[in-house]
Amino acid sequence: MSTSAEARAQFGGRLRQLREDSGQTGREFAARLGWAASKVSRLEHGKQTATPHDVTAWTAAAGMPTAVRDELVAELRQMRFEYAAWRRQLQRGTAARQRASASLDASTQLVRAFEPDIIPGLLQTAEYARCVLRHVVAFDAIPDDVEEGVRTRLRRQAIRYDRSKYFRFLVGEAALRYRVCPLPVLRRQLDRLMVLAGLDNVELGILRLDAELPILMLEGFWIYDERLVRVETLSAELTFREPYDVERYIRAFEALWLAAEQGEKATAALGRITREADA
Repeated sequence: MSTSAEARAQFGGRLRQLREDSGQTGREFAARLGWAASKVSRLEHGKQTATPHDVTAWTAAAGMPTAVRDELVAELRQMRFEYAAWRRQLQRGTAARQRASASLDASTQLVRAFEPDIIPGLLQTAEYARCVLRHVVAFDAIPDDVEEGVRTRLRRQAIRYDRSKYFRFLVGEAALRYRVCPLPVLRRQLDRLMVLAGLDNVELGILRLDAELPILMLEGFWIYDERLVRVETLSAELTFREPYDVERYIRAFEALWLAAEQGEKATAALGRITREADA
């Protein structure tokens, strides 16, 4: 049983205990809530993850005080995602993290990635990747395995040429302008993007600085099929697996995608930014 499944089962057991303590059968409890009996069963057996609204209704139907409700809601929020601190993930350097991502890439058919301020790793040149990883090593004071990290990242990129997989990369214009590397390196990176945008299984969207945003996203995220979402923050990587959370990120991605330049317009925008970098 996976960690998330175990957490759901344990949480369901707590809900079942509350229902039993109230002296109600599963069917009686479902009728009191106005739910199907199957929903009560799924929640109690960890087959479905409760929402905060479910917990509020459940504790009220069981006659529990608000303190119990608040405790369960807080526990639910912790259960809904996995937290992996960069301190732990990068303690052996950058290459191990790349290998873990390669395994996830290989098991995914559709990758949707939004990066507002950096070129996505699957699209980086060796030079650009080297600059990025040097920043990581310096900031986090981790073992310097930059060259191994670059080689591992480039091997990971081979997945782009697997025609059974599809990639949609949504990149903020800032990512195409930020000087995380010397200007000549950035120019060559932009040229590479132009080439990769022509692959049959790659879509590139560019979210211009003057685009009217339908939703404000402060950090990038990657969606793997409809299974999970990874969000990178300054201190940790968050992984969301629950359908409710994944669906929210998919809706956010699609809304931002519609606000971005796509197809020939994306290529034209990329060409304009490249020319301005050359000026």
